[in-house]
Parts: sequence; structure tokens; C-alpha cells
Amino acid sequence: MKTITTTEELAQFCEAAKAQPYVTVDTEFLRERTYYSKLCLVQMALPGKNGEAVLVDPLAGDDLSMEPLYDLFRHEATVKVFHAARQDLEIFFVEGGVFPQPLFDTQVAAMVCGFGEQVGYETLVKKIAKAPLDKTSRFTDWSRRPLSEAQKNYALADVTHLRVIYESLAAQIAKSDRQKWVEEELAVLTDPATYTVLPEEAWMRVKTRTTSGKFLAMVKELARFREEYAQSHNVPRSRVYKDDALVELASTRPTNYEELGRSRLLLREARRGEIADGILAAIKAGTEMKSEDYPRADPSREQLQVNPALADLLRVLLKAKSEQSGVAAKLIASSSELDAIAAGERELPALRGWRHEVFGQDALRLCRGEIALSAKGSSVRVVSLKG
Repeated sequence: MKTITTTEELAQFCEAAKAQPYVTVDTEFLRERTYYSKLCLVQMALPGKNGEAVLVDPLAGDDLSMEPLYDLFRHEATVKVFHAARQDLEIFFVEGGVFPQPLFDTQVAAMVCGFGEQVGYETLVKKIAKAPLDKTSRFTDWSRRPLSEAQKNYALADVTHLRVIYESLAAQIAKSDRQKWVEEELAVLTDPATYTVLPEEAWMRVKTRTTSGKFLAMVKELARFREEYAQSHNVPRSRVYKDDALVELASTRPTNYEELGRSRLLLREARRGEIADGILAAIKAGTEMKSEDYPRADPSREQLQVNPALADLLRVLLKAKSEQSGVAAKLIASSSELDAIAAGERELPALRGWRHEVFGQDALRLCRGEIALSAKGSSVRVVSLKG
């Protein structure tokens, strides 16, 4: 197997890939100790059983620029094939400001083809490629060098079997005429907003049972500071302070080091220095926030006026539509979305795009009393009601 360690070698491979209809791609990275993922390895393979497969080692030294790879990503005549691409794409977007175009994600395609929700690569290798997959190196620290032959073989398997999987799923999607479905899902993956975390919106990720505007003002400012600090120092949010400590601080509202030191949940290193100063400044900002500027939580599931009978009928309809289309029910609509529909919400993913075609339009008809559900044996049928 070939390991690429120079820009010239990478450029040669990428030029060869541009002459192919597709190239399979995967990455190995670390994120346990950083805010942003650290790219440790890139694997790529060209079409064909014996098509060239390579490892690209960005940690080999300073002589390797990833620009030839980004240029390949911009080359629209070659499809870039990934499996479960979201974390891979985040790395390339953060480091290179680029998304692979065109993109094909075999996990998305497999869900559309009826393989279930978030189907794993190992499952597809077994079911489509009919091959075993050695997972003994799955917990490797990919930042350590040198890599063993077993680790290299493990990494390459993530792109060599992917060729067979891609060709099979692409053919199934073309046959079922579901390309548009896949494109809708991939549009989310190639949207910069998917990977952009704005500090002023970080509070929305913090789970809290309290909806008091004054309390949420504290949560917002504490979450804002934590996000800014984590991003600027490239450390995980939890290394600054965890959510439970954030909620505790929003409740106790310490105003000095002594009060801050009484926190039960705050890490010791956060009780002095830059983090402590940031916490106290955030609490001061939350305290001084005007009531008209208080953040407001979105209505929770419990606050929705859900019609329980209608919600149950929607679940039956979803199950029937899932079986009929061969698409995992959770991919079409979540349980919370069904409750929201039953409560009168209409701005939901389940009611847009291909989901509307498969489920949403009949869900709305059911809500309006225009259809009923009829059971025959183990199947459920939709029956139109005449006014």
C-alpha cells in the first residue's frame, strides 16, 4: 500500500482521480482533547477491484499541502463518495473552506434504500460487499506514528469496500428514481450553517427545565463565554465547564472568586484565572440584560397542546408509510415531530420535500379529517373520506 507524504505525490493521485467517475474517501481524526477535529489520516481509492488505494498522512511533516485534495473536491466531474460524511466534511470545511462536489454519502443512500436509520459501514460491507471487516484497530490513536500494517489495512478497508457499496446503492437509487431524496439530505451536509456554531446561540444546546427569562439570560451569557473560550483555545467545551456546572452557575450567580469557589460542579482550574474572570463577566452581563432582551425557550413538547388520539393515528400512518416506501420511520419523522403535527405545528421537516411526498401530505389530510385508516390483516390502508 502507498502512503502519500508530499504535495507532489498527492497532486499526482488527485489528477488521476479527476479522470475517474468517482473516488471513495474517508478520514481518521481525533477530537477528545480539542474543540476542532485534528485530521490524522485521509484514505482514498479509485474505482475497480484493483483500483489504486492510498493513505494520505498530513502528520508526516511540513512538505504536505492538502490543496490538491481540495482541488479534487472542487472537480465536479468526479463524485466524492463517503460513508457517514458529516464529521469528515466538518474537518474539510474548517481547515480548507471547501465541500466535496458532487458528494455521495452511502449512509444517507442506504437509509433511502431501506437499510434502516444510520446504518453502519460494517453492516453495508457484510450485506452488499459480502466481505468480513476487521475492526481490531477501531480504537487506534491515529495521531501516533508509526502506524502498523494492521492499522493501515484497517484504514484502507474503509474506502476499498466502499467502491462496491457505492455502485450498488447508486444503481438502486437510480432504479427507484429517488435521486432527489438523496440530494435533499446531502444539501444539509454541504450547508456551512450545519458546522457553524455561533457563541450567541450556544445556549440553545443547554438542557434546562427552567424557562424563566432571567435564568435563561444567565445561561445564554455563560454559554456564549464558554463557546468563545473553547473555540479560541481549541479545547472541548467540557474542559471549560460542563453543562451541569453551567446550570449551577446560572442558579447561584456568584459575583466574586470566593463565591465562585463554593461551586460543587465547577472544575478546580476554572475557579481562578481567565475562565473565572469570564464566568463572572458573563454573570454580570446576564444580570444587566434588559427584560425585553431575555432569550425565550422554544415551546417544549410538554407545552404543546397535543391531541393524543391524533398523535397515535399519525404513528400508525407513519408505520404504514415506512413499510410501503421501505424507508426507516425515524428518517421520515421523529416522535416529537408527530406530536408537533398533532398539536398544529406545520413548519417541520416531515412536512417538506420528499418526506411530504412519502408521509406529510397524508398526515395533513389525516389532521383535516379527509382520510381514515383501515386495517386489513397486518397491513394498514389509507381510505379517502367523501365530504
